Amino acid sequence: MRFIETREELRDHYKAPSDRAVRKELNALDAHCRAFIEKSPFMLIGSSDGAGNGDVTPKGDRPGFVAVLDETTLAIPDRPGNNRLDTLENLIANPAVGLLFLIPGMNETLRVNGSARITADEALRELLAVDGKKPATVMIVSVEACYMHCAKAFMRSALWDPQSWPARSAMPTLGQILTDQLAMTTPADHTDRALEEGYRKTMW
Repeated sequence: MRFIETREELRDHYKAPSDRAVRKELNALDAHCRAFIEKSPFMLIGSSDGAGNGDVTPKGDRPGFVAVLDETTLAIPDRPGNNRLDTLENLIANPAVGLLFLIPGMNETLRVNGSARITADEALRELLAVDGKKPATVMIVSVEACYMHCAKAFMRSALWDPQSWPARSAMPTLGQILTDQLAMTTPADHTDRALEEGYRKTMW
């Protein structure tokens, strides 16, 4: 198999982007971008470490959980998780991030690229608290580029169409998956119950 290794060779396989596709990129959040973020309950964060190893992590919360501090600054609370800190440790070595915001039922998405730093600022943690529970830290993103992404990927996947969804029973539970992957002796249903208990007690 031969691989494409230069930008020029890659471009030979595609048409030039339209003027609209090029010009739609903004260097600050306008009213439409801000409204999208305020209605979004789910986002993906792409990052990489100092060696270029990539990672993508999901973040979800109540709509508007990402605070728009100004036209070029976002604040993303870090809620309780598994404490691997993959994204946060990446940012220490390499601050570049790519964000993808989603709104359920809407096929268009919002892409935001920029750089990020981590703070444990008390006032900001208080501002982003849920039911009195503050995030451990907050990611501050300096926006460098943002633009709306068209609907084709979501239309092809029929992601929001329940009729396209496979039955949940067609896939094993997380407890079953972990039991196999980690060769655990604990029964899978015990792991599933422990996970459910954790979800109930440590969502925020």
